[in-house]
Amino acid sequence: MIIVFGIPNCGTVKKALTWLTDNGMAYEFHDFKKKGISAEKLNEWCSVFGWENVLNKKGTSWRKLTVEQQQAVKDQASAVLMLSQNTSAIKRPIIEKDGKAVLLSFNEAQYEVVLK
Repeated sequence: MIIVFGIPNCGTVKKALTWLTDNGMAYEFHDFKKKGISAEKLNEWCSVFGWENVLNKKGTSWRKLTVEQQQAVKDQASAVLMLSQNTSAIKRPIIEKDGKAVLLSFNEAQYEVVLK
């Protein structure tokens, strides 16, 4: 079972969903803007990918934070707290296969190796 975590209007998420569809892979989509995401799940992803990678510092959501809010994010605990409140700052998509986080963002070559 493949679960894609993200938001539907994200270009990178759209690329991932298109790739999965084009390759005949069934998946479930979890829109964390609507459904939210637990701190437990965020901690799990941070353990797999590193909190610095789960946090999208290149996105608009990060840039909208005040300098003080940005500077308060200095470790996994503070990142998870901020991401719980600002889910749009999560790098996306995050792909889970068989209950385990396996991919972050979209890279066609990685998808070929990990999902096929």
